[in-house]
Amino acid sequence: MNKDKLKIFDRDMMKCLALFIMFWGHLAGWVTLYKHGDIKAYYSLPMWEYVLIYTSLFCPPVMFFFVADGYKYTRDRKKYAKRLFVFACITQPLNWLLMRKMFGWWNSNVIFTLFFGLLAIMAWESRFKLWQRIVLIILCCGATALIQSDWIVFGVLFILFLHIFRDKPKHRFIAYMSLTMLYFLPNLFSLGKVPTDRLLIQIAVMMLMFVLAYLCMTVFYNGKKGKYPIFAKWFFYGFYPLHYLIIWIVAVNS
Repeated sequence: MNKDKLKIFDRDMMKCLALFIMFWGHLAGWVTLYKHGDIKAYYSLPMWEYVLIYTSLFCPPVMFFFVADGYKYTRDRKKYAKRLFVFACITQPLNWLLMRKMFGWWNSNVIFTLFFGLLAIMAWESRFKLWQRIVLIILCCGATALIQSDWIVFGVLFILFLHIFRDKPKHRFIAYMSLTMLYFLPNLFSLGKVPTDRLLIQIAVMMLMFVLAYLCMTVFYNGKKGKYPIFAKWFFYGFYPLHYLIIWIVAVNS
């Protein structure tokens, strides 16, 4: 079978698919968090809605892939980093608006994690000595922990390893799945504290989404831009803060 025939998604199609899945999962989950301020409220939701929430985890690994991919193909890496930082700052007030009830003020949105992931790649590819590069990467991971951005530490490591093992598919898969299991399997320590069936379904769906995202990015993604790359670039940057606002409006009026 010709593997090229499977590569049916260009960059913009992959991002649109990821954002579409993310939006509906976030809508179901974040409206519930805004109204109840407690993640345990998920356990009383209908099963279809409970599963829908965790399908949103298809999106983060796709974004991790594209940050690693963007490092290689962007014309100006410093401008790329600046854009990520600016949109992280734009998104943050909306993050507080929607999430403060659940997480308080000391919580940051995922674009900060993408920003520090890109900085980690830049540190790795710098001309500094190995120990200096490692220290810089640790600082990038520490920064995400300090500001409590989504996917703290792990997001940076996903992005970095996807870059380092870009041309080594087996190593990349092992690194990716190892991080996936390290991130999700500790949820098993909650057995006995929360409904067992819901917890096992949650873990299964989360890991399935990460596997499907990896499959899409390595098998079905053709590495090509979409038809309208300039429009698409700014749309994708703008959609993330916009979807916070849309969900907040729905939450307030529901």
